[in-house]
Amino acid sequence: MPLYLSKFSYTPETWARMISNPEDRGKAAQAYIESVGGKLHGFWYAFGSHDGYNLWEAPNNVSMAAVALAICGGGALSSMETTVLLTVDETLEALRMAGDVGYRAPGA
Repeated sequence: MPLYLSKFSYTPETWARMISNPEDRGKAAQAYIESVGGKLHGFWYAFGSHDGYNLWEAPNNVSMAAVALAICGGGALSSMETTVLLTVDETLEALRMAGDVGYRAPGA
């Protein structure tokens, strides 16, 4: 199954609610991805430009998109970006295929 890395940030209102009522949102994230047949590999909070990161595994892009849309539609996040991660083998396959694409640089 493909792996996905999500970066997210909460709204100030969400942080205020969590200060008043702390909860482990990793458990919620796990339930969301499991609902589409996936797995949560990690949930971390961070300093910096994003409040947290998730590493997910999902059956396909549509399943991961469904989870991301449901979470974003809930209104607790100010931002969420999800990146599809490629294995080394997938990247090697893409590199081999790239030679057959026939790309021509602009103006060449």
